[in-house]
Formats: sequence, C-alpha cells, structure tokens
Amino acid sequence: MIKDVRDHWYWRPNWRPGRSFYTWHVVFPEDSVVTDVHAAYQHLVDSLPGITPVPVRWLHLTVQGVGFTDKVPRADLDLIIEATRRRLEHFRPFELKLGSAVVDVESLQLPVEPVDRMRRLRAQLRAAITDVWGRDSVPALPELDPHISLGYWNQVAPAEPLEKVVKALGGGVATTELTDVTLIELNRDHNQYEWTTYATVPLGIQVSRDGTGG
Repeated sequence: MIKDVRDHWYWRPNWRPGRSFYTWHVVFPEDSVVTDVHAAYQHLVDSLPGITPVPVRWLHLTVQGVGFTDKVPRADLDLIIEATRRRLEHFRPFELKLGSAVVDVESLQLPVEPVDRMRRLRAQLRAAITDVWGRDSVPALPELDPHISLGYWNQVAPAEPLEKVVKALGGGVATTELTDVTLIELNRDHNQYEWTTYATVPLGIQVSRDGTGG
C-alpha cells in the first residue's frame, strides 16, 4: 500500500522540452470498449483533486521503449520495425481484461491482464531490437506492469483519501482484444503524453520475403 501519490510530470533523466521518444505502445483509436470505459470513469476522474486527466485519444498501454528520436537513425528504426513484423507473425491476437481503477503512486490506472502474455509480447519487441542493435543496446526498463492510465497525479497528496473515493465510485471490468502494436513518436511537453504514429504492426500476420503481409 502506498502512503502518498506524487507529481508525475517531473523531467526524467535525458528528457527535456522539445525532445521526443520512439516507443512501442498499444493504442486504442477505434476501440469502442476502451472508449466506453473511459466515459464511465469521467465522473470519478472529475471528482479527484490534483489529477491531470488523460483524454480518450491519448489512452495507451506502454510496452517497450526504443530510443530518443534524435539518437535513432530512421534506417535503424525501419529495420527494427521489419524485425518486429517477423517476430510477431506467429504471435496471435489475444484478449485483454481491464480491471477496476486503482490508485498508483503516479497515476489512476486500470490494471490489464493477462500479465504473462503482455510480458511475452514485450520480450518479442525487445528481441527485435536486439536483432538490429545487439543485446547491450536494448533500453533497460522495470518489469512490465501492464496498465492504462486514466489520469496522472500532478501534486503530492496522501493516497488513502483518494483510494476511498476510487473504491466508492470505481467501475467494473471490461474485455477487449489486442490485435497490433504501434510505434509512436512520443512527446510530453504539455503535461500530457501526445504522439504521432510511425508504424503499426499487426499480431499473427505472416510476413513474406519482401516484407509485406502474406
């Protein structure tokens, strides 16, 4: 159990205004299930102090970083995408279960299952980066704890009162399907995660020798 929540928007190492990052996310631009869950939680999010809500268009599930855009050559990025397509050609789409909202130290988030399947997906993305750059160049990250954040705390505050409100007003569970992963160019200049899409790679689509789906 956490004692306090903290401001999420401090600058992490190597981040600065104007700098962007290539990363693999699961995004939900046309997922009606996730859109409905987001809408169902708006009353709760609006009732909480010290939170920066995540607009529906910026909902995401972080999976695996690649590198800062000013350090990753586009030619390398395209090779990583090609390696990812081949790594995921036999990785079948799977069901995602979104749990009830919980108070985390930096966000209000929906836990996502199955955790083991998401970690295997990340392992394939990491293997694709290794195929191009070698093992020592894969960004080191904590073990994946899959979740979708509904909002990020923007101040230090006791966690217990927030947890009581979330428990009283929180919703149920929902199920959707993960069918692809998206490589995005991520920016956080405006106390919000915003991005442009660089490539989307489907799960379970066999790739022919010329790099197209077969």
